[in-house]
Amino acid sequence: MEDATGRGRATLVEDGVEFDGRDAALLRAIARTGSVARASTDLGRSRARALSRIDALEAAFGDLVERHRGGSGGGGSRLTDRGNRILGRYDRLSAAISATAGVPETVLAGTVGTVDGELAAVETPIGTVWGLHDGAAADDRVQVRIGADAVTVRTTGGEGEEPAATSERNRRRGRVEGVDRGETVHAVRVRVDDATVRALVTDGSAERLGIRPGREVWIAWKATATRLVEGPNG
Repeated sequence: MEDATGRGRATLVEDGVEFDGRDAALLRAIARTGSVARASTDLGRSRARALSRIDALEAAFGDLVERHRGGSGGGGSRLTDRGNRILGRYDRLSAAISATAGVPETVLAGTVGTVDGELAAVETPIGTVWGLHDGAAADDRVQVRIGADAVTVRTTGGEGEEPAATSERNRRRGRVEGVDRGETVHAVRVRVDDATVRALVTDGSAERLGIRPGREVWIAWKATATRLVEGPNG
């Protein structure tokens, strides 16, 4: 188990081919200059490599660049509708990642047990955790990534029983291990079995709930807010 800050780089994947920031920069340059050659020059890349990369991307994502050879109207290149859509998808993903780049997250290693549509159940050091997957299958090794902003903290009832039922599919009982205090938002570390899960709470909520080291709490988070990504041995 590890704690991480940030969500990594934006990448679109289709048929094993990754579309990343360098590819987005190439498409933007083509849209701006109207030419693969000029786009390559502006980016300091060779035209041959740019064309080869476009071919590789198009084999996975479909036609992205419409190219015209010289003629009475001259040659040139422009993005296809699909190319503009792919670039838009990448930009939206990149913006979402940037918006959450400073949010701590908990990363758990686990093995997929069952798959139910877009969701999968993963056996982790804190038990079965449900999350969104992208093509996972039973027995796959994955990383379960839980953003601290998706985790809610509740105090236990009498005798430590679970609070009233909620819509979150993932619920665990734990003990506050520590609190990293900010001005208005605190990062709470909750020990659950052999792992530590991080959650963000406001100063007001921390005071109202009596959040302090040693306090028993319940934590909960939605399956749709839990991402499953290919593990190191996946």
